[in-house]
Amino acid sequence: MNRSLWRNLFCCALAMGFAAAGMPAQAQAAPAAALPDFTGIVKKNAPAVVHVEARYSGRRMNAVPMQGSGPGDPQWEIFRRFFGMPMPSPEEQAHTSLGSGFIISSDGYILTNNHVVDHADKVTVRLQDRRTLTAKVVGTDPTYDIALLKVDAGSPLPAVSIGDSHTLKPGQWVLAIGSPFGFDYTVTQGIVSAVGRNLGGQDQPDTSFIQTDVPINRGNSGGPLFNLQGQVVGINSQIYSNTGGYLGVSFSIPIDTAMNAVEQLKTKGYVTRGMLGVMVRPVDEDVAKALKLDSANGAIVASVTPDSGADKAGIQAGDIIVGYNGHDILQGSDLPPLVAMTKPGTKVPVEVLRDGKRMTLQATIGTMPRDRGERTAGAGQGPTSGTGALGLVVQPLDKETRQQLGLKPDEGVVVSDITGPVAAQTLQAGDVILMVNQQKIGSVEAFRKATANVKPGDTILLLVRRGDQTNFVSLSVPSKSGD
Repeated sequence: MNRSLWRNLFCCALAMGFAAAGMPAQAQAAPAAALPDFTGIVKKNAPAVVHVEARYSGRRMNAVPMQGSGPGDPQWEIFRRFFGMPMPSPEEQAHTSLGSGFIISSDGYILTNNHVVDHADKVTVRLQDRRTLTAKVVGTDPTYDIALLKVDAGSPLPAVSIGDSHTLKPGQWVLAIGSPFGFDYTVTQGIVSAVGRNLGGQDQPDTSFIQTDVPINRGNSGGPLFNLQGQVVGINSQIYSNTGGYLGVSFSIPIDTAMNAVEQLKTKGYVTRGMLGVMVRPVDEDVAKALKLDSANGAIVASVTPDSGADKAGIQAGDIIVGYNGHDILQGSDLPPLVAMTKPGTKVPVEVLRDGKRMTLQATIGTMPRDRGERTAGAGQGPTSGTGALGLVVQPLDKETRQQLGLKPDEGVVVSDITGPVAAQTLQAGDVILMVNQQKIGSVEAFRKATANVKPGDTILLLVRRGDQTNFVSLSVPSKSGD
């Protein structure tokens, strides 16, 4: 039987199969024809994507992944940052980190993740034309996991177009370009799975992530996420995994958040975030039932910082925040990213439910304490003393919380953020620190003085109150060698 006859028989069988399914052959081919062609996006933007290499004089301490089968559960590994492809030799692995980045302006400014270059002694970037350039770290922001680099190429460089991450919707196509496992300019695609995804816990509470199913792995970190218009809408940052490899869930930092940080890093070398002055908790079904609410939406205020914007606006403990500056607050984790992105000094409407009545209060946003380990040009290799060495950020305790805990007016500070992996293994936001090495702590200034001389390799003893339990906790500050 000749090839022509076989081909005719195959086509007839294929048509009969479509007919049996009640669908014409033309309809079966339509979905494939409707799939987007990414070649134009890749051709235009690949030259603006770079390979980032960070080197260290001592052994680098990798970030400790959060644990749990869900946010807050310590039994399963959940979030794992990726630092780039491991180098062949153990010595090189200890001294090198690889990632991705992208050029945001023709004069050589480059965006990547902070965790790609954190504490590096030397950072270099490799362009698509194989040129390798030394990069200066203009500034970093660990809270948003953003690092701004600058290279001098001697001539204008190709740059990406910046999009609007606020316009993203679940189901839209997105594309990533990066260097997974060191394979430069690898292209992967998928769809937006969710927007406004807050990961909770201590892992970037001020960031509402873009969740996608775009395959990204070690080395993609810091690379761009594009929409179908060829615009960058996010920075690939994290994966959800219990194996360390891609499992279909990836997270990207919205480009709107990143560019807000970029402008501040350029102009003043650090990032300022807004602070309302409340500690909130999610509204669960029990709370909704007890307060006779129609739904379990909103963020219930657990405490209010004295003299803060919230305090002066009249927000009280027990209020349920359901709206902030025109945005609905459906859960407790919705509020921190919105507040953080608000420029300090801005007056914003805050909608609250109190005794079943809805009211709108006007709050002037304050400034979030900046002691979160930011690195700016000329600031050395990062924090080496005070709260930075421990990886802790503390705030004053309000009067009501002190009364609830049975503490005196000069007792305790509350942990508001944890940036160090050692501290994250033991402490959590909301813990109250009462003593440092048997020295009583009653204010933020007292805590800073008590920890001012803490050096890498030191171990300190903290007296910590969590709920109705008080325990001593020892923290060892990692040495520069990582031992």
